[in-house]
Amino acid sequence: MPKAIQVLLPSQVAGAVPGIAPSPSGAAPNIPETFVPGRISVIMPCHNCALFVAEAIESVRAQRYADVELIVIDDGSTDESVSVIKRCGAAIRLIEQPQRGPYPARNAGLAVSSGEFIAFLDADDLWQPDALVKLHAALTTHSADLAYCGWQNVGEGVRGEPFVPPAYERGDPVEHFLRSCPWPIHAALLRRDLVRELGGFSERRFSSMDYDLWLRALAVTRKMVRVPEVLATYRWHGAGQISAVKSRQVLDALAVQADFIAAHPQLVAHLPRAHLRELTEGRVVDQAFRALWKRDLASAHALFRHCARGGAYRLAQAPYVLAGLLPRPVFQRLVHLADRIRA
Repeated sequence: MPKAIQVLLPSQVAGAVPGIAPSPSGAAPNIPETFVPGRISVIMPCHNCALFVAEAIESVRAQRYADVELIVIDDGSTDESVSVIKRCGAAIRLIEQPQRGPYPARNAGLAVSSGEFIAFLDADDLWQPDALVKLHAALTTHSADLAYCGWQNVGEGVRGEPFVPPAYERGDPVEHFLRSCPWPIHAALLRRDLVRELGGFSERRFSSMDYDLWLRALAVTRKMVRVPEVLATYRWHGAGQISAVKSRQVLDALAVQADFIAAHPQLVAHLPRAHLRELTEGRVVDQAFRALWKRDLASAHALFRHCARGGAYRLAQAPYVLAGLLPRPVFQRLVHLADRIRA
């Protein structure tokens, strides 16, 4: 591949519309039908990641897989991200667009991708050098549509334990996927045909459209295979990350679960109603208490308020849940008062 950067403006991206919607047949017309056999297209959205994007690009360049296409979508950065990308000197297709969010950015990348396989890496995350080799080998060896791996969280004050998810395909993947998002966006490799069938990313929920993609994938294929190794690194930093606002993340995930259940009642019919509620609304109250313990009071208040208005909670939890109906400043003062009394 030539050592040059190809810059594409939004008007040059075929099908760059506010969302890739499936056609009646299920295919996404603005993801090109033609592809280069064996090639992996890596889609990298970037918004104000000047501190990290060069390392993420180098992580892609260091991959031991032979044919990798890197598409970077700068999503309206106001820092030096674009300059850093252009200085990297790698073979990059760079799309520059006004800020629309990471999922429209990924869809814009899909619209110009040429690989038979698709992977996603955010501009602040990393892969091990053999990540794509091992994911591709597992996917092709097992004739799967999707391969996934383990990951580790690192960053500001964070050094999570390396985590390898269970082999979802060997148990009840519906229950597992409803319990939580099965893996982060960059811990999977997909066949292009699957991405086209799914219609790319929905753009309805700001913080859970990767979870939405995995749930929709589960509805059309069970051909998934695990690589039981930690090959991906998720970097925590700053309050600007999508994952930083816990209440938004939890409630968006709940909405995605509700969409999946409504669209595919036959896939959840084997789960008792009480257990299904535990996996969905029950997780909200659990996350509300977790936010309270961490003194993320804005998220705790929003989540308790949701539960008080019809969510699932136990009688012993009622005082905390009902406190969510108070105005947030009053809720916060009560928590601080309780802290002082305990102290």
